[in-house]
Amino acid sequence: MTAILVLNGPNLNLLGTRQPEVYGHTTLPDVEDLCRTHGKERGVSVTCRQSNHEGELVTWIHEARGTFDGIVLNAGAYTHTSIALMDAIKGTEAKVVELHISNVHAREAFRHHSYISPVAFGVMAGFGVKGYTLAIDALIAHLEG
Repeated sequence: MTAILVLNGPNLNLLGTRQPEVYGHTTLPDVEDLCRTHGKERGVSVTCRQSNHEGELVTWIHEARGTFDGIVLNAGAYTHTSIALMDAIKGTEAKVVELHISNVHAREAFRHHSYISPVAFGVMAGFGVKGYTLAIDALIAHLEG
């Protein structure tokens, strides 16, 4: 069975209460349930994790090698700052979809640059939490070739 890891970075534990005008009212547990349910419907296993700590996200990417077939990564603010996450993805050759709930290109200029994009096979942005299921579908399609 195909196994997908959904990683959420800093402040995503505050979904539903943090800037609902940008991120909506859906909570992280709701997003995780959505991902697992969608995975089950698609015949894949989905594991969800969240951390506010860059090093923990790096470790999980390392540990995904040989355990998960691909990763949906919402790195939050680390998208724009973390060379460490980029190097972890590149070093493990992980199949990654970069995900953003909001359209980062319609926001502040500092959000326009991503260290993740060059090592991800695709980017999903601006579709709200629906982007998670779209990213899972894109990852499945990519894995199927």
